[in-house]
Amino acid sequence: MRRRPFPGPLRSDSVGGSGADHQGPSPTRGVPLNGVVDDGFLSRYRELLDAEDAAFDELEHAVEEGDREHYELDLATWKDTVARRLQFLDRHDLLPAGAATS
Repeated sequence: MRRRPFPGPLRSDSVGGSGADHQGPSPTRGVPLNGVVDDGFLSRYRELLDAEDAAFDELEHAVEEGDREHYELDLATWKDTVARRLQFLDRHDLLPAGAATS
């Protein structure tokens, strides 16, 4: 699965918000780039993306091999990595309200 590049330059008003009517960072949703999104944030997010990618690769192998036992384990692992990534983004108010619900 290939990730598409971010569609444009990052600006402080390009992160956060929950819709087209967004007029800049809100005190309750979204953050400016000079706040939460720093090198530590990006490093942790990259770790979460890498873990999700590795888990998906294992899931894909189980599907290709028809290995039902490993498929069930790998599916649960992949779902867990997706949930951790969404929780991380939600903790930093970078998801629309309710997007991280399981």
